[in-house]
Amino acid sequence: MFETFSIYSGLIATTWITIGVYIASQFYAGYDHSRQFCSELGATGSPTEKLSPLINNYPLGALFCLFGWYLAQMTNVSILVNITGWLVIIHGVGTWVAGYFPMDADPFTKNPTFNCKVHSWAGFIMLLSLVIAPILIAISPTSSAVPLAFRLFSMVSVIGAVYYLLAMAKAVKAQANAGIYQRISYGFQLIWLSVFSLVLA
Repeated sequence: MFETFSIYSGLIATTWITIGVYIASQFYAGYDHSRQFCSELGATGSPTEKLSPLINNYPLGALFCLFGWYLAQMTNVSILVNITGWLVIIHGVGTWVAGYFPMDADPFTKNPTFNCKVHSWAGFIMLLSLVIAPILIAISPTSSAVPLAFRLFSMVSVIGAVYYLLAMAKAVKAQANAGIYQRISYGFQLIWLSVFSLVLA
């Protein structure tokens, strides 16, 4: 039972964050999914500063770590799969840290607080971990756990995530609609996790 839940935890995480972000946004009057970052739901002084990490970051971090643990302890697979598991665990820990240390209310502030700096670094590590993870799977040997089709899908996921990440960076510079690009970029990473769950199941 525990192992089955671990396998599906990647898929569950994607469903959870979709529902969790929607629920939190309902308690934040005027919140704009296209313009604002997901992290702004838990920003210092926001109406959902305490609620958002409770229903998003903390349970999500546990789900990511659980799925990462499953990958890390798998036997008869390429070492790259096990390393991928540790990267997913790092993503989970980063999710906890980003929830505990809120970003500043103004995402474009020139003088971020200590909490915001920690939040930003945690977010960067989270991003990097789920960019490297599918690359490792893409270059790992084809096997029953990592079929060729999923290796190709992994590379497509990386390309999609990075493309929209660059689009987000441009939107941040222009201070316009960065939220939608963040969601699409992270969506590629989460969909990759979900498909990996289904492949392993």
